[in-house]
Amino acid sequence: MRSKIFFILIFISFTAVKSGAQAVTDIANADLLHRAQKALTRVIVHDIFSPPVASRIYLYANAAAYEAAVPSQTKYKSLQHLVPFFPGTNPGKGQKVNYNLSAVYAFMKTAQQFVFSEHMLQDSLNFILKSYKKLSPDVYKNSIRFGQMIADSIGRWAAKDNYKETRKINRYRLIKDEGNWLPTPPGYMAAVEPYWNKMRTVALDSAGECKPHSATPFNKIKESDFYRQALEVYNIGVKLSPEEKSIALFWDCNPFFLNTQGHLNFATKKLSPGGHWMSIVSIAAKKKNCDLVTSAAAYLLTSIALYDGFISCWDEKYRSNVIRPESYINSYIDESWRPLLQTPPFPEYPSGHSVISTAAAVALTHFFGTDFEFDDATETDYGLPIRSFKSFMDAANEAAISRLYGGIHYRAAVENGQLQGQMVGKKILNKIQLTDNWKAHDVVER
Repeated sequence: MRSKIFFILIFISFTAVKSGAQAVTDIANADLLHRAQKALTRVIVHDIFSPPVASRIYLYANAAAYEAAVPSQTKYKSLQHLVPFFPGTNPGKGQKVNYNLSAVYAFMKTAQQFVFSEHMLQDSLNFILKSYKKLSPDVYKNSIRFGQMIADSIGRWAAKDNYKETRKINRYRLIKDEGNWLPTPPGYMAAVEPYWNKMRTVALDSAGECKPHSATPFNKIKESDFYRQALEVYNIGVKLSPEEKSIALFWDCNPFFLNTQGHLNFATKKLSPGGHWMSIVSIAAKKKNCDLVTSAAAYLLTSIALYDGFISCWDEKYRSNVIRPESYINSYIDESWRPLLQTPPFPEYPSGHSVISTAAAVALTHFFGTDFEFDDATETDYGLPIRSFKSFMDAANEAAISRLYGGIHYRAAVENGQLQGQMVGKKILNKIQLTDNWKAHDVVER
């Protein structure tokens, strides 16, 4: 009798889904979604997307995976009910669908719309599809069809986010007034995404909704607050401890490090900061043995935090237009000084790492708790050792202060960036309530 009840329950668990479509295999296993995430990160690194653009790719790919997984259960809600103008889809009443396959397929097909090296993702997808060879032809076809439907729908939604419009704006003109940002050595590269604040947000009402404290006013007088904060960067840089250096290098996440050897220039490709945090999602979901839809929800919420966080941060960067420590220190303190890290090509204030890391940590803390210890092996592929953290906020705090150690941000940009990231993260949690019992969060005031 017990055996009979057990098999009845198993049958129910695979067939009772909200949409009326039928799940036909175990949807709990998220291993292939994690594999797909890593494949996308490899392509983003290969194609050298800037951090803001990378966050856009992660957003749409993960929105697709989540929407394809949602019909498999009744706990999590579609973004259709949470985000204005978000498209709705249905797998088809009564059709048998493997939602694991649909989610991974939707993820990869959506991602292919936003990268240059589509063939690399297709190679990864072909490998993943081999895991589903045992499905019946009808189930396989239905699952692929539903995944493609989701990918097409997300693609149409993405087409209206203003990205194409920002590609058509005239080249950014430098404001060469004293105290403003100017390109830095060795490449003196052009400004990265100066019009990113024109992108459509997901959870924030506008790019300027979580505006941080104003930046410290520029001043070259030694008694001024600005001079003192630059002097702090300089003093830290000339006497970095081994641990501070390790922290700075671990969180560098510079997707385009320019190497110069005489007349030869060449790039070293590395992970973006968003890619690092998506890796942390994978580490946490695997540690908790999360099922497919819970993993997809954690990836989604974190990708929204990264995407809206970059829009919010970039809005302030090009408004305040603060000079980088390297430029200031070379002009007013020591012309021979160089930071440990290569200064990125955009204004200083606030720290992007501080904003997006804190926003991501707020999202992940909601999913996994405040005392979630984990070992971060993200950077081992780039020759850096594993670092261990007591919580997501512990990791975010280290990511933030790493920019001071690296010599590319003043302390005000770090600390105020963290406050901005908290605001962004909590706004997202309040707006994107994926379940009915979602806990509201107080928003930190500026």
